[in-house]
Amino acid sequence: MRVVLAEDHFLLRDGITRLLQAFGHEVVAAVDNGPDLLKALTPATTPDIAIVDVRLPPDFTDDGLRASVKARAQTPTLPILLLSQYVEPLYARELMATGSTGIGYILKERVSNGADFIRTIERVAAGGTAMDPEVISKLLIRKTHDQADPMSRLTPREREVLECLAQGRSNAGTAEALFISEKAVAKHISNIFPKLGLPPSDTDNRRVLAVLTYLNR
Repeated sequence: MRVVLAEDHFLLRDGITRLLQAFGHEVVAAVDNGPDLLKALTPATTPDIAIVDVRLPPDFTDDGLRASVKARAQTPTLPILLLSQYVEPLYARELMATGSTGIGYILKERVSNGADFIRTIERVAAGGTAMDPEVISKLLIRKTHDQADPMSRLTPREREVLECLAQGRSNAGTAEALFISEKAVAKHISNIFPKLGLPPSDTDNRRVLAVLTYLNR
């Protein structure tokens, strides 16, 4: 897997680089600011994923996010995993607005678990989604307070299942996380779709659309 990494803290950038290399992946560019990130994301680089710190120089606000959005506009299929020091749900929604596949948003503290972090990167690179549980939790709390929102139609268990879907878990992974059977997970998912106004479709991935219902509004 070819990776472009954008992180302004040298130690973290170096640590992630070494971790990726240890798992057999290639870091084709490691930069520390937004403008250099855009320069690195060229057709010649052809990365399989970009791992990007939300707050990069020169402004140290949302430079990484803005560069990521521009990169997705140029290459809609480019998988991007955002890293952040704090829970900022708005950034997750902005990234989700760029497309429904190959996107992730996790807290930097998750990097400490190397194997899990690598699995998250590989999941996003393969076109999946990976949202930090704390981000999902804040979004769910906000949405469930809005009674006009479709999320208010879900039961507590259905919201837990949807949270697992947003984290990129499979039915088996969701069952394991919630201590229920895969059959129960499948039933909850089948109930979630109509409650969120997602009819059967041959072209749309309803699992992704269910996540977008509350992340991208």
